[in-house]
Amino acid sequence: MMKPTPPTRTALLADIGGTNARFALLTNGKLGTIAHTAVGDHGTFSEALTAYLGEAAKAGTIQHAILAASGAVQNGRCALTNNPWVIDAEELRRAYGFSSVRLINDFEAVALALPRLLPGSLLQLGGRERVAGAPLAAIGPGTGLGMAVTIPHGDSQIVLSSEGGHSTMAGGSLREDAVIAHLRQRFGHVSSERLLSGAGLENLHDTLAFLDGVTVPKRRSAEITRTAIEGTCPISRAAVDMFCAMLGSVTGNFALAVGAKGGMFIGGGILRHMPDYLAASQFRMRFEEKGRLKTFLAPIPAYLILDDDVAFTGLRALMEVEGLD
Repeated sequence: MMKPTPPTRTALLADIGGTNARFALLTNGKLGTIAHTAVGDHGTFSEALTAYLGEAAKAGTIQHAILAASGAVQNGRCALTNNPWVIDAEELRRAYGFSSVRLINDFEAVALALPRLLPGSLLQLGGRERVAGAPLAAIGPGTGLGMAVTIPHGDSQIVLSSEGGHSTMAGGSLREDAVIAHLRQRFGHVSSERLLSGAGLENLHDTLAFLDGVTVPKRRSAEITRTAIEGTCPISRAAVDMFCAMLGSVTGNFALAVGAKGGMFIGGGILRHMPDYLAASQFRMRFEEKGRLKTFLAPIPAYLILDDDVAFTGLRALMEVEGLD
């Protein structure tokens, strides 16, 4: 007698950033192809989701959805920080017939992934060994500046999402002080994200050109990193050098604040494309440059996450925890 075929269990996973959105279906525990779409190509999140799902949006074949979004999540709703989309879990559940919809911060998904990342997906940037059972923290300059912490707890983990990217940026030199003072005239409050993000890199580039009295072309962040690596633009190189140094300071501050002896992990879309440059920069020196607490930070390993789709590892982990896989 043949055994009945088990029912197909399908879940939607999504990682929604300020610039790009990624979608995939998890069917009976197997992750399908991750589809990428530009946020700017769709007026709303629902338009982007319907375009991805196609006929499956009407068929009711997807039981669950777990979405990671780049913004603060409150009561199942997120107005994304760096694009105009608004995502509401209950509205999605009703519109698409999902049994459940879970909405979390995008860096909460990254934090969930940290204990599962394999050595091949990481580039170590100084420090020594991780301390078992200690907090692990993620920080990531991309369209914004994400932060989150995961704390091992028995066989599970406690994840703390954070909006620390919007905390006030402090300079580590007179030149950095001058950059921040200039940007304060424009923005009022100068957060870490105003400098350590795609738009932040452009702010650094434009401000350094102004301070040095140099006329340079208006450049987007990708061109700034490219001309810095090629060595064809001194202002671009100075901007990326300052970016890496400032990131070291902010990452060290974060490690101190949460006691991240389990390791600091750098995500986001900017530095993944320039690992050698980051490794040779002042990042590690500034990470440890905390006066009497240098000895606390020196052993803490920092890692650059090389996996572009790390959030999906975290989303799958959450599926397992909630028994939805």
